[in-house]
Amino acid sequence: MEGYLNIDTKKGIKRKILIGLITVVLIVIMFPKGESIEHEVTEGIIWIHDDLIAPFSFPIIKDKGVYLTEVKAAEESVYPVFVREESKGVDSLQSYASYMIQVMDDNLNNDDENTINPTFLSSKSFEKFLTIRKMQRNMLSRGAGLKDIFSSLVSVIDNVEKTGILSIDSDNKIKDSIAIRQGNIDRIEPISDFIPFDQARRDVRNGIRNFNYNAETENAVLEFAMRFVFPNLTYDTLLTNIEIEQAKNSVSKYSGIVNENERIIAKHDRITKQAKLKIESYKEAKGNTIGRGGMLLQALGKFIHIGFLIGILSLYLYYFRKKIFYDNTKIVLIAIVFIFVAFVTFLLSQLSVKAPIHFLIFVPAAAMIFTIVFDSRVGFYTTVILCLITGALRGNDYTFMTMNFIASGIAVYTVRDIKNRTQIFRSFTYILIGYFASILAFGLERFASVETMLIESAFAGSNALISPVLTYGLLIFFERLFKITTDLTLMELSNFDRPMLRDLARKAPGTFNHSLIMGNLAEAAAEKIGANPLLARVGSYYHDIGKTITPLGFVENQMGNQNIHEDLKPEESVKMIIRHVKEGIDLAVEEKLPAEIVDFIPMHHGTTTITFFYEKAKELYGEGNINADDFRYPGPKPNTRETAIVMLADGCESAVRSITEPDQQKVENMINNIINGRIKEGQLDDAPITFRDITVIRNSFKTILLGQYHKRIKYPKQEEMEKDNSAENAK
Repeated sequence: MEGYLNIDTKKGIKRKILIGLITVVLIVIMFPKGESIEHEVTEGIIWIHDDLIAPFSFPIIKDKGVYLTEVKAAEESVYPVFVREESKGVDSLQSYASYMIQVMDDNLNNDDENTINPTFLSSKSFEKFLTIRKMQRNMLSRGAGLKDIFSSLVSVIDNVEKTGILSIDSDNKIKDSIAIRQGNIDRIEPISDFIPFDQARRDVRNGIRNFNYNAETENAVLEFAMRFVFPNLTYDTLLTNIEIEQAKNSVSKYSGIVNENERIIAKHDRITKQAKLKIESYKEAKGNTIGRGGMLLQALGKFIHIGFLIGILSLYLYYFRKKIFYDNTKIVLIAIVFIFVAFVTFLLSQLSVKAPIHFLIFVPAAAMIFTIVFDSRVGFYTTVILCLITGALRGNDYTFMTMNFIASGIAVYTVRDIKNRTQIFRSFTYILIGYFASILAFGLERFASVETMLIESAFAGSNALISPVLTYGLLIFFERLFKITTDLTLMELSNFDRPMLRDLARKAPGTFNHSLIMGNLAEAAAEKIGANPLLARVGSYYHDIGKTITPLGFVENQMGNQNIHEDLKPEESVKMIIRHVKEGIDLAVEEKLPAEIVDFIPMHHGTTTITFFYEKAKELYGEGNINADDFRYPGPKPNTRETAIVMLADGCESAVRSITEPDQQKVENMINNIINGRIKEGQLDDAPITFRDITVIRNSFKTILLGQYHKRIKYPKQEEMEKDNSAENAK
């Protein structure tokens, strides 16, 4: 079994320190690099510090948006580079023509193509040879010679090449001008002065068709001519990319300079866009001048900064939420959420977008997750720490911290008493209200335009819409991955349509009724002492689930007078009764119940003695002939307030139900004796429960059980109604 039974294995302080150090280091790594983070800088607000004077000269860094726009313009200003090559189509054709005329003359009278010896030709040349041979025969039939054909082809292709053939086709959309590279010099010329490759081939075809050959000859000539149309202006990707990089690198990152002793901004001046650029440039320049030693000191400062925030949260958990502090699984969950939100903050800070994308840092989602997984106080406390951390990552942005604190704080209380998963989506409205209110407040403070506030509200609305969805998805993920039991899980387990509870009601109705009453007792008592009432109630429902295996072995399920234990030895009866604990655990594990619920099955009995059969055994065998431990439940004892409450509720409800004619004094005495007996036996020694808590529990039980089992007056003729009069009525 897991859960509280193995809590000792989760108390490694070294592991907690390691988790904390890793969390702090990862967050520190995501801080803005090289900047002296002293003051929060937001355009439009008033500079409330002393005059900021430049201690040294430094350049003013351009606005990222402006710089990127200029880089884009520089990139688009580069013309594609083409390299001119020597014309090779006409030269190749002329050389090939003189050679092939001789070959054709030697083979003209050979009618059998299979007898032609092509060993002196390549395969491609041989194909051309056959084409030319066909051309020659066709031309001879018309009184023309092969030399005339070649002369015409050279003329057509030469005219096209002189214009200039590009290595691209017409459908390749490039600029209206190109750069012709000759040596180290580029000559910019209109692209319309040249012919795309596909257009060049069309022009050659049209030129050949003007010779009015017959169809067969024309096809042969076209087929041959296309083999000698080559581009003489080739697009060079490498040279073009080099030109683009040089153009981009030539764009200055700076828009001016601030001289030494020049005032950057005066006290009470409004931070304009230009003033903000100067301040940011100063911060970066200062960071670049501090050297390695200064950078190390700055990193140490960031580490101490985040370390104290995480340390304060750790102290809170140690003093007020020990159950969370001693569970490394839950510590890891908190660390993961912190690192995830910090990473999103870091990523968005790296984007150069003219939009308030910082509203897409989903701090409200983290706040809701912490509240649902733990409780509202932990949720609120972790939200405060998370807002401080994300604000620090944005350069100590006070406005950002406050806005997220307002929206996330409201989100915490919208899921404080959550009853079902769909209730998460109710938070949308409240997160939206929180953001809208804070945007309006800070917008009015800095005289922001209505347009600016509307844009910020649109992004905040996206956050309000996505946060509940993100919470819903991550909550299921964390529940499965970390095996965490939330109140939502408990609510689902309390549904009587669950298979295990349906089986309990059908197979062991007495036990089911007993569990329902126990659930009311435990829930009321837990609520009064500050324990988890839902956990206590659900634990009560499942505490005796093992009795569904052999329900008639327990008196509450024996509707008649027959008791199977009357025919069994005491030791056999004890084994049957104790066995329901092991069987209950097996059923619960098989149904994948949370460990917190499984713990109720053995802990509600603790190591108590099954008194009835122990006394019976002493009568039969003598006290000295039996071992008392054989008549005890195996335990363990309760080690939470909820399991302690359920133990007391189980004993008190069963005992009070056994009273023949209950009255107030009998009920109170029975409750007092049961609770005092558990204390005397040491069954509550491991539970974090006080005597004051026990007093409150005792009084709560008395109130409910007195109402449940109070003495009632007899109705007229009640004794007659209790008799079986069916035979008499049948007469």
